Amino acid sequence: MVEHTSVPPFALREPSRERVPVLRPLSRACAGDVVVVRRLDGSAETNQRLREMGFGEQQRVRVISLQSHVLCQVCNARLGLSARLADVIWVEPAGGMSFPS
Repeated sequence: MVEHTSVPPFALREPSRERVPVLRPLSRACAGDVVVVRRLDGSAETNQRLREMGFGEQQRVRVISLQSHVLCQVCNARLGLSARLADVIWVEPAGGMSFPS
């Protein structure tokens, strides 16, 4: 005899619609990506300076190139950052997209 439960089997459940953000350092984004700053992980002084430059939380940033420095467009200005500084800026893709694997 098979017992019936009020919870449907896993295969019949509605998949989760929650979007889990995929964060990565700005230094690991690709040229051409448009990203949104979500977190700054530097010292208090570094974070303040980044915010003054336009890299505050919720800011959209376009990555122009990644070579020895990270060149970005932020607040209608092009700014270059060292890879070390770009490592403390955590971003996710803009517009609900996801980073390529």
